[in-house]
Amino acid sequence: MTPLRKVLSVHSGQPASDGAGVTLTRVFGGQGVERFDPFLMLDEFGSQNPDDYIAGFPPHPHRGFETVTYMLEGRMRHEDHLGNVGLLQSGGVQWMTAARGIIHSEMPEQEEGVMRGFQLWLNLPSQHKLDPATYRDIQPRDIPRLTTADGVEVVVIAGHFDDGQRQQVGAVERPHTEPHYFDLHLPAGTSVSPHLPEGHRALLYVYEGTIELAGHPQSVGSHRLVRLSDAGELRLNSNDGARVLLIAGKPLGEPVVQYGPFVMNTREEIEQALRDFRDDRLTA
Repeated sequence: MTPLRKVLSVHSGQPASDGAGVTLTRVFGGQGVERFDPFLMLDEFGSQNPDDYIAGFPPHPHRGFETVTYMLEGRMRHEDHLGNVGLLQSGGVQWMTAARGIIHSEMPEQEEGVMRGFQLWLNLPSQHKLDPATYRDIQPRDIPRLTTADGVEVVVIAGHFDDGQRQQVGAVERPHTEPHYFDLHLPAGTSVSPHLPEGHRALLYVYEGTIELAGHPQSVGSHRLVRLSDAGELRLNSNDGARVLLIAGKPLGEPVVQYGPFVMNTREEIEQALRDFRDDRLTA
């Protein structure tokens, strides 16, 4: 009998503000981020009050990692120093590899209505932190979806979904951290058992409803993050219906030194990033 992935911990996010005053929930990030390697941060934003998002994220720098923005509802415009301009809209994904350096802005393209989604930070290995920056705007029509035999809808943003019956390659594949990023929509009374590579760090974020995990005695409610062991079978179901992000990746096992929007391996590299930004050489 295949052992189950164990629940190592269950976390609640913390209220936060970023950009020019955007209200959000920091699901994880900051102290102890090595527990989530190769992931650095997950933010959830969601409000129908324009005061919570209208100021957006004016031009700001990044170096050393990738950002993945998944928009559930709303419209956000991206612009960067490379000349990229993209409209992130409901169901779309923005995948930006900051690497050596990028300066970009993310500003709302709406003055009312709901804006809702997630931003995930994914680390880069040391040998690729100073690669050229890249940007990809992925429209909703270009993100694969499937429905399992049990009726669970799966949005396959990255990696490879496989439950033993249905398989689907996602919109993005990254060779170094091999991320899997799925949005699972479980109708009431359904279950799903995605196969994940042994050794991958696995996280579940329940953003609507409640789920039950095989081998775990308690149900997990909305706005809770579950950190799982790195091996074993994953089985989850929902008696009442749920929407869940499944995020998994290959740990890098490298030191993480972060200062705001810069994530490197040493303090000296952070100081160099600060000098480069000050001297307009961050993106050179």
